[in-house]
Amino acid sequence: MTDALIDREAAKAVAEARHGDPFAVLGPHRRGGAWTVTAFVPGAERVEVLTGKTSKPVPMSEVEGAPGVFVGALPRKADYRLRAEGFGTVWEWEDPFRFGPVLGEMDEYLLGEGTHKRLWQVLGAHLITHEGVEGVHFAVWAPNAERVSVVGDFNIWDGRRHPMRRRGPTGVWEIFVPGLGEGQTYKYEIRGPGGQLLPLKADPVGFGSEHPPANASMVRPISWADWRDGEWMTRRGLAQNVDAPISVYEVHLGSWKRAPGDRMLSYLELAEQLVDYVAEMGFTHIECLPVSEYPFDGSWGYQPVGMFAPTVRHGTPREFKALVDAAHAKGIGILLDWVPGHFPTDPHGLGRFDGTALYEHQDPREGFHQDWNTLIYNYGRTEVQNYLVSNALYWLEEYHIDGLRVDAVASMLYRDYSRRAGEWIPNKDGGRENYEAIEVLQKANVIAYGECPGIMTVAEESTAFPGVSRPVNHGGLGFGFKWNMGWMNDTLSYMHRDPVYRQYHHHQMTFGIHYAWSENFILPISHDEVVHGKGSMLGKMPGGDWERFANLRAYYGFMWAHPGKKLLFMGQEFAQAREWNHNQSLDWHLLENEDHRGMQVLVRDLNRLYRDTPALHVNDCRPEGFLWLEPNDAEASVFAWVRKGRAGDPMVVAVVNMTPVERRYRLGFPAAGPWEEVLNTDAAHYGGDNRGNLGAIMADMGPWHGQEQSALVTLPPLSAIWFRQA
Repeated sequence: MTDALIDREAAKAVAEARHGDPFAVLGPHRRGGAWTVTAFVPGAERVEVLTGKTSKPVPMSEVEGAPGVFVGALPRKADYRLRAEGFGTVWEWEDPFRFGPVLGEMDEYLLGEGTHKRLWQVLGAHLITHEGVEGVHFAVWAPNAERVSVVGDFNIWDGRRHPMRRRGPTGVWEIFVPGLGEGQTYKYEIRGPGGQLLPLKADPVGFGSEHPPANASMVRPISWADWRDGEWMTRRGLAQNVDAPISVYEVHLGSWKRAPGDRMLSYLELAEQLVDYVAEMGFTHIECLPVSEYPFDGSWGYQPVGMFAPTVRHGTPREFKALVDAAHAKGIGILLDWVPGHFPTDPHGLGRFDGTALYEHQDPREGFHQDWNTLIYNYGRTEVQNYLVSNALYWLEEYHIDGLRVDAVASMLYRDYSRRAGEWIPNKDGGRENYEAIEVLQKANVIAYGECPGIMTVAEESTAFPGVSRPVNHGGLGFGFKWNMGWMNDTLSYMHRDPVYRQYHHHQMTFGIHYAWSENFILPISHDEVVHGKGSMLGKMPGGDWERFANLRAYYGFMWAHPGKKLLFMGQEFAQAREWNHNQSLDWHLLENEDHRGMQVLVRDLNRLYRDTPALHVNDCRPEGFLWLEPNDAEASVFAWVRKGRAGDPMVVAVVNMTPVERRYRLGFPAAGPWEEVLNTDAAHYGGDNRGNLGAIMADMGPWHGQEQSALVTLPPLSAIWFRQA
């Protein structure tokens, strides 16, 4: 009887999970002039179709040669449920194969074209109501797969039970599974070309994940109507442009502070403790090391697998949203480190996702990072470009993130990055530039700034690639800012030296001004400077205890008065003494020591003065805001300059003494009259000896340093002093 209702070979292919179009067999179909229902229910002894409260159940028959495949004829087309009996148990369920497609024609068109700007709205796992029934819609891109199934606890991880519907030439597979809810774990079982069964894959657009080392994706909602940050979102553009005071606190959420029992803080705990601390310290932004889900703690998030999932180490997506909302309530922006440069080779990740080099290059000369043993995205593939650009937009739109700091940009820009001759493939013009990666970065910036007013993007780019922070329509990459890695390397090299020898390296401290206006720079003292044997910032300073603290205080005074926005990695604000360890909390107990406490107070005051003094930030990225007074006094290791804001803003004169010798120093001033000593890093409440200028000086002496007036000032040993026009 069943032969009249179903093709036996098709039924057998379904039972063996090798049918490429299971929706053509399973569910309701009109065959031989009658409506039939076909279901795959392994382990069932009897299956019935339930079509209504008053209608009798319609019995189904098992297809010979296709164990678990049942078919039955209906008197008419109708909505239905299925009921089965087996092993003494009875269960009922909505048949996922009776539901029509979820993705619409426009989605299908854009997916096929590889230009769906908001990819996360159609791919991934979404809690929806479809044809009047609640459940989860799953959709995944796997164009070269012969069969894709969604598996999880709900179907005992059996890929035969929920094979997905292929959406024509788009390469997308989808299925609506009724009855599933939030918190459901799942993966994709994929049969690749030639029938190869791949390792189970996490969802490339999954919104949540299990706790590592488990790595299944998890169904999570991502859209909320209860944001309370309207005021911040309206004005954040003013807080994030080149004229604004931007002082960034870089944080690894897992090791900033630990809860009792050495537990990582949750997003909700961070929303109180971290946000309150940053507000108290006067930083304008928190920059989080990557929060996209990652399998290996030791990567600090820089080898992500779940690009659309906030790491579950600290809680759920909703709780991460609460952290962002709490920061915005205090007027603090949130930046995320974003990693489009590479991805790890973990079997559940993107590597050979559908049995082919889908997200990565086939040729390891283009597709494998030797430094990190990771895979490189195939930036020339339209769908991969779309995946990355859409991911950037996702964090900005769904989580109200205020900006993205893009990691390892240099590794993307150059095809020969960290490669010897013969280990890389030139571009179409025979050069080393990666045109396709450049296009991805430009497109991400254009779309981010176009779709999300007021955001900022930042490039960690360590070469002299031109125009990183110039608009795309002017030939640039389109970033808002660029980390000034050259300034960081030069100045730390200088500070590491014994003061006796600094005179021979004087221009390591001044060289940054030669190119300070070529980009919109951020001066970064990042996590990279306090790991892998580099020690701590305090440990880099020469001399005994008082000299090390004095050196570091002077360096921070130099940095905060230097043109460029500021970034400091957590712990350096109170002079963490040991190298950063991602597995444990910062050494907060050091604040019981007055020198460490003094350093913290200094950084708080530096942020306050930087924010409250337009001369120190308005022209951070323009030459008219800077004037050297003394760049060449190498013998005394003294540097002096003027910072200027808008017309009418009080000017600031900064002078730095990088020797352990107190000096009575004649200094030119750009205006006559009183100048207030607003910062002295030798002040007692910072841990110094209170040597200075009694709070003010009078510029009433003759011409000096190219200025019409001057004054004798006291420069304490290893100190930075700021004078503000009174």
